Amino acid sequence: MAKITFREERCKGCGLCTAACPRNLVVMAGHINEMGYHPAAVPEQEKCTGCALCALVCPDLVIEVEREEKAF
Repeated sequence: MAKITFREERCKGCGLCTAACPRNLVVMAGHINEMGYHPAAVPEQEKCTGCALCALVCPDLVIEVEREEKAF
């Protein structure tokens, strides 16, 4: 499982992350941040595989993906 963190206050709501997510888990939040944009969010984080495509396409580096390491 992965944990996704968005720095909502820096998100400008461009939507690139929503298009990049292969599972369509990234959505634009219903609220507005301090800059006046709808920030990105992942309401169903338990379904995230941790591919980090959303973080790779983010032009403002507001997305951080942490993957849980598997024990062998």
